[in-house]
Amino acid sequence: MAELNSGASAPAFSLLDQDGKTVQLSDFAGKKLLLYFYPKADTPGCTTQACSIRDAMPDLKKLGIDAVGISPDQPAKLKKFIDKYGLNFPLLSDPEHKTADAYGTWGEKSMYGKTYEGIIRSSFLLNEQSKVVRAWYKVSPKDTVPFAKEALSA
Repeated sequence: MAELNSGASAPAFSLLDQDGKTVQLSDFAGKKLLLYFYPKADTPGCTTQACSIRDAMPDLKKLGIDAVGISPDQPAKLKKFIDKYGLNFPLLSDPEHKTADAYGTWGEKSMYGKTYEGIIRSSFLLNEQSKVVRAWYKVSPKDTVPFAKEALSA
């Protein structure tokens, strides 16, 4: 897994959102972006993370930040997740984990003694030129927003 460091160019992506619409990194050109990768929609940690971003969106927007979540889930599942929790930002489907691979967020994990491949919960703050301002690998769901805000004030 090759991790991205501050100053790196964010890998381009073109993925389907919860409505089946194609969303690309270039759609956010000229804007700051909080991009986060999460394992599975509507699970406890992922719900905590998504709802914290939802609740922080007014503050993030004041700071000029958009937010996007990426998981291996299919668009229909993402739509249910958005509707259930009133999420106010897009979720993107990366079922073949090509984007997760490019960002270094797909790798070996273990749970209950079993090893498997999956999303390593991570978040990235990108600047207006799609350069990585900060990257947080193995981030706690509750730390995604505070870390992004702190990075902007540093």
